[in-house]
Amino acid sequence: MECRIILSNVFLQLNVTDIWQWHPDLARGYSVRSGYEILTPQDHQVLDAAQNLIWHPKVPLKVSIMAWRLLQDRLPIKINLHRRGIIPDTDISRVTGCGHDESADHLFLHCDVFGALWHHVRLWLGFLGVDYQSIGPHFVHFTNYFGGLKLRRSFLQLIWLLCVWLIWKERNNRIFNNIITPIEDLVEKVKFHSYWWLHANNASFVFGCQQWRPNPLVCLGID
Repeated sequence: MECRIILSNVFLQLNVTDIWQWHPDLARGYSVRSGYEILTPQDHQVLDAAQNLIWHPKVPLKVSIMAWRLLQDRLPIKINLHRRGIIPDTDISRVTGCGHDESADHLFLHCDVFGALWHHVRLWLGFLGVDYQSIGPHFVHFTNYFGGLKLRRSFLQLIWLLCVWLIWKERNNRIFNNIITPIEDLVEKVKFHSYWWLHANNASFVFGCQQWRPNPLVCLGID
């Protein structure tokens, strides 16, 4: 019965040779790339958009490289190490004690400890928002919170890169040095590092750190 329904709109034509057609591209036909784009069009476009945001003139190169590895899921996250057989099953979730496997999306976005950084940073900047489920869309959405003005996007781009860098450093400090930094101190690091990244080699940046910490948007003229 199901086969009949599928074939109900098929009409046989006499004296016409049967041919294969790839409807998404009738001119060039099927290709692996076109098939992949149909299966993952949105994810592919979002990832491209996120990768275009990695490089920022005020962000240290090592931070951009780390962000590129994050978007490619090539950081030595515990779940990736487990897939390669480097660590056992029992060691996948031992970072913050939250009980979840350490994937990139969980560590940087949804962990009860590290994921809270985004909420505190938004409070500092004075806007509300939600966290996307995966890294790429989160980066693109965060960068466009203030709309399309270039200066606003550039600032939030820098803040996002700084946040993932600090989360990664804190994660490694907890594992290798047994040093735990409270979330409030991580927020202060966001304020301090963002100030120095923007202040370095910028003669027009006349505001001091004490002015920057409570009112970054006023200092940048984008409030």
